[in-house]
Amino acid sequence: MEEPVTQKSICMLINGKDREFEVQPNELLVDVLREKLGLTGTKTGCEAGDCGACTVLINGKPTLSCLTLAIDCHGKEILTIEGLGDAEKGELHPLQKSFVEHYGVQCGFCTPAMILTAKALLDKNPNPDEHEIREAINGVICRCTGYVQIVESIQAAAKAESRPMTEDIQAGRSDLE
Repeated sequence: MEEPVTQKSICMLINGKDREFEVQPNELLVDVLREKLGLTGTKTGCEAGDCGACTVLINGKPTLSCLTLAIDCHGKEILTIEGLGDAEKGELHPLQKSFVEHYGVQCGFCTPAMILTAKALLDKNPNPDEHEIREAINGVICRCTGYVQIVESIQAAAKAESRPMTEDIQAGRSDLE
């Protein structure tokens, strides 16, 4: 006879906020984010880990939330698209702005995953070349853009992020002085 599945209490830091809730041991992170927490920016696509639409950052690393048990995320930091920018001030994250300005958003289904994947890349490598960008976003399928605008959006965001320091150096300013 099967024993009833019991819920477990887990804690996570989701988009900068401590969250504690009950999950079934077999509940997927994508379902918890969308259904329990209302974070619908994380998309459910293939439900098999092939399309990448469900990508979130777990401890800074792009992770397929459709293949991740929520219970395995106990004590971890989760970042979804809703956690970027400043919603209270109505400000977009630089990557979000760049995707809008450089037409990296088409239908929008893959956009949250693309932006989060790009954020992880730029956090690790603030000045990636085109090959590194394409390699990083390889796991997220886009059926609309052909990736040209997405790559341009990420390149522009990287350039914009590095501009203030470059301008300070060119002007002879430095925090080391």
